[in-house]
Amino acid sequence: MSDDDDQTRKEFDDAVNMTASELKKWLDTDHSKSVGQKKGGGESTGHESGRHIVRILEKKKADLTDDDLAHMRKVVGYVKRHGAQKPKGDVTDTDWRYSLMNWGHDPKK
Repeated sequence: MSDDDDQTRKEFDDAVNMTASELKKWLDTDHSKSVGQKKGGGESTGHESGRHIVRILEKKKADLTDDDLAHMRKVVGYVKRHGAQKPKGDVTDTDWRYSLMNWGHDPKK
């Protein structure tokens, strides 16, 4: 991996604070499936991203593809942007938190 790839991995590891098993379990919930932008009524972008994140988390570092690294950068960007939009008050049961969790980041952790 290049230095840039190592930096991507570090930023991804900082952004994604859910384990593969935690994320898999979350993605099976109705809350997970209820949030996010859906193209044509299907799976939301965030939910699809979550499935890709699980695959990344289950891989060895040496097995990451260019597509995986590109997705990791996308995840880091999303978590930073969406995280900065934190609503006031308790965020436990909010679409904001649920969206972040679809991207592998639980702000309550």
